[in-house]
Amino acid sequence: MTSKMSVQNSTVAVLMTCHNRRETTLCCLESLYQAQIPEDTATTVYLVDDGSTDGTGDAVRERYPDVNVLNGDGNLYWCGGTRMAWSEAMKQDYEYYLWLNDDTHICENALRNMIDTAEVIRKIDGREGIVVGSTSNPETGKQTYGGVRRIGNMLGFELIEPQEKPLRCDTMNGNCVLIPRAVARVTGNLSDAFTHAIGDMDYGLRAGKDGFSCWIAPGYVGKCRRNQPPEWSNPAIGLMQRLGFMRTEKGISPREWYVFCRRHTGYLWFFYFVKPFLKVTSPSAYRKLKDIKKRFGNENG
Repeated sequence: MTSKMSVQNSTVAVLMTCHNRRETTLCCLESLYQAQIPEDTATTVYLVDDGSTDGTGDAVRERYPDVNVLNGDGNLYWCGGTRMAWSEAMKQDYEYYLWLNDDTHICENALRNMIDTAEVIRKIDGREGIVVGSTSNPETGKQTYGGVRRIGNMLGFELIEPQEKPLRCDTMNGNCVLIPRAVARVTGNLSDAFTHAIGDMDYGLRAGKDGFSCWIAPGYVGKCRRNQPPEWSNPAIGLMQRLGFMRTEKGISPREWYVFCRRHTGYLWFFYFVKPFLKVTSPSAYRKLKDIKKRFGNENG
């Protein structure tokens, strides 16, 4: 792994953000530094330490002095931290930008695989495209994150299992994603409308509207456990607790969900907007709304 070497033909900025999980972050960086890098490629890491109090930033500086450690105030979360890292990296105009979650342990051939896939996309589409890396559970081998397909015009998405060849997808989870320079110049950074979740899915859909396709790299590029379902969707806890969880930064902000629905659905956007809130507050009304939307969609589809 090299830091800033302009003599290489290809340059990759690795974008990471972390908060108070020192060993997890260090393990991710270890896997990155052990990865096979194409000979003509130089990589530079931009890590936002978002107000960690467990010494993450200092540990990274000591063990990996080439990493550019940026300091956050503890309120950036995934979208904000990744935006900060990306904004800093964009000043150097890299050929590729790699989103990498700090809980992802990448395989040795991950970067080579994804860069090779970017070349395949360029040949097939005649232009750049986003490369999505799939991850699996380290114990079970079951897929955890990766590229997803959209179910009709709905805001429903399903994971696509990687195959031996690149596959098209509609958008992606942001755990390990390679964004070419051409995409970043047109679609830009992650939207500042989102704090933690949704921003990765929004980016893939925005890039699609800009004419860029998303492709899943062959095989799995790393190991990553899937996060537990959000507490606001857990029927085993009380209503007031669920409503409280919805209002946290890792919940589902009405403002952020509104933006996502308006951007990426058609005339039925309101049905999608109220869906998660009705699901929490009134399951019976939620079921009725689903029936109405289904009938209305069939009559007008």
